[in-house]
Amino acid sequence: METKKKTVSPITWVPTLYFAMGMPFVVLNMVSGLMFKGLDVSDSQIALWTSLIMFPWTFKPLWSPFLEMYRTKKFFAVLTQIATGIVFGLIALALNLPHFFAVSIALMAVIAFSGATHDVVADGIYMSELSTEDQSKYIGWQGAFYNIAKIVASGGLVMLAGFLMDYYTGDTSKMDAVQIAASRHHASVVAWMAVMLLCGVVMMLLGLYHIKMLPRGVKSSDTRKTGREVWHELIEVLSDFFRKKHILYYIFFIILYRFCEGFVMKIVPLFLKASRASQGLGMSEKEIGTCYGTFGAAAFVIGSILAGYYIARRGLQKSLFFLCCVFNLPFFAYTLLAIYQPQQLWIIGGGIVLEYFGYGFGFVGLTLFMMQQIAPGKHQMAHYAFASGIMNLGMMIPGTISGFVSDWLGYRTFFIVVLLATIPAFLITWFVPFTYPDKKSIK
Repeated sequence: METKKKTVSPITWVPTLYFAMGMPFVVLNMVSGLMFKGLDVSDSQIALWTSLIMFPWTFKPLWSPFLEMYRTKKFFAVLTQIATGIVFGLIALALNLPHFFAVSIALMAVIAFSGATHDVVADGIYMSELSTEDQSKYIGWQGAFYNIAKIVASGGLVMLAGFLMDYYTGDTSKMDAVQIAASRHHASVVAWMAVMLLCGVVMMLLGLYHIKMLPRGVKSSDTRKTGREVWHELIEVLSDFFRKKHILYYIFFIILYRFCEGFVMKIVPLFLKASRASQGLGMSEKEIGTCYGTFGAAAFVIGSILAGYYIARRGLQKSLFFLCCVFNLPFFAYTLLAIYQPQQLWIIGGGIVLEYFGYGFGFVGLTLFMMQQIAPGKHQMAHYAFASGIMNLGMMIPGTISGFVSDWLGYRTFFIVVLLATIPAFLITWFVPFTYPDKKSIK
């Protein structure tokens, strides 16, 4: 077994494993909203259901211990990749059905459970198969290919959908308004069917590739625990988590730090796509894909890197409030875009760049806070997973109602209200206590 591990270089499976992790999450979390918007589903229904299907990523720590009871992590990684690919193909077929939205959401919920399970076993393979030195060596490849999946999904796939829509819509110069609407709807269905089918093919090919390339690892039967032991361990981990110092304050801090992001995450793509008559910006899928997949992605990476250097220089405790301020810059930018509705693509693209830079810069602070102030202790990895789950839940809850609020208020007033809602995040960040000394302050 040791010989086999050495013959399979991590470079052959780490990038593809984390690409497979990122693809389903981004398609469900971001791309699906644009797809349903193009298929004439209301903002309220899109925001509600595409938020609810993200539940598994919040609660994955609760079933992750049970994955140790059967087969290997490689088995579950390959199984979930192939299963996700098959279900993406079913979504492509479902888009032609009369009740396509309900069927698609149900299938996406299956992908969400499969994708969240894949996250658990992928991280498990990475940590169990690589030494501490190799984990540090390949962490850059891990993050890079997760973000490449984000670029491919939110940029490349959306752009592809836009090109296909233009192609299948054809010449509308001799059509009346009803014919144009029907032609565009048909083109949207065909385009998004192709995109979902492509997602399915990619995930299945990754699964087949990993049958050969992923390290087999240790069989669960070699270290198997009984169901009773797993339950006791899970209860102990949860109990220790809620006994931590300042834990209630920390939970509210985690939730409020990204609360407004949860409100706007589902609405921003819909706002960009919506017509100017309905207070949107009237962008095409090609334009949205270009802004998200190129300039936005680059801004996110640059923001994340700069934040790391900034924190390393000043320390987390001194940096955290400034990181929170930068993190909330996008809400100011989108408020201005909603008020003035500029037509110049470079101005709108600048707002998207500011959004991604702010998220990249500010999110690093929350991640490090969870690692350094919440996770330390006997169950460090599990407690970080619980903190991440609470963070996702804090985003999902406002996401479920964001569509109803934006429909009620209109985009312009909605973004103004969200901007005002950032005040609790500033206050709780300013007063947040540190349980452990900031490493930068130790001489």
